[in-house]
Amino acid sequence: MKRKTHKVLGYDVDLLTFDEAVKQVLENIKNKQGMQIVTVNPEMIELADKSKVFSSILKNADMVVPDGSGIKLALKLQGIKQEQIPGIDLAHELIASCEIFNYPIALIGAKENVIQTTVKRLKSEFQGINISYYKNGYFSSSKEDEIIDSLAESEPKLVLVALGAPKQEIFITKCRKKMPESIFIGVGGSFDVWSGEVERAPEFFRIMGCEWLYRTIKQPERIKRIYKTLPMFLFKVIIEAARKNG
Repeated sequence: MKRKTHKVLGYDVDLLTFDEAVKQVLENIKNKQGMQIVTVNPEMIELADKSKVFSSILKNADMVVPDGSGIKLALKLQGIKQEQIPGIDLAHELIASCEIFNYPIALIGAKENVIQTTVKRLKSEFQGINISYYKNGYFSSSKEDEIIDSLAESEPKLVLVALGAPKQEIFITKCRKKMPESIFIGVGGSFDVWSGEVERAPEFFRIMGCEWLYRTIKQPERIKRIYKTLPMFLFKVIIEAARKNG
């Protein structure tokens, strides 16, 4: 499937449906074509603008899906109708697909108790799942090479990395040098949700694209971070849309 994208503040975002994203990943696994998937939101674009390394990763990713409702809005302001593709849902569907084809998967990130519970719950939900490797996210940079070697030896087809942006994307870039055929996706706080450590927003908030609002209500400490980023992001996309439409 030929890649179709549209730029949001200089960064390509893939224009595709949830099902098309899953299909493309499975095709890549079948054809042994590794890829890095970024589930982008406004905060990540702001981070990329401040980091040449992260900016390069975002611009060179094989698939960039609109995880945040702000990205969906930015595209809409430019006349592009695109559904929001939450990274946690995409990762979950890919796990289900990997179970069907017995593709080995790996999980890296979160606290030790969180990843242990996540593995346990995934094995309960997907009884045929093949988890070839898992590791908590609390390791020093001096241990990275050792972990990447162990990860590569397990030969996973799909690797879910929950270290938070941009750390998870930078780690994935390092892994890809030794694992060119694997699919990598940064999944942020997904393990916290799957383990039950964090409650996900009710379906109503998800349908309305307001999952971020529910998380802010439940975790007020997020307010400072979000409102440091969101107004400037929205201002920039409005200016960009006006320039393109004018």
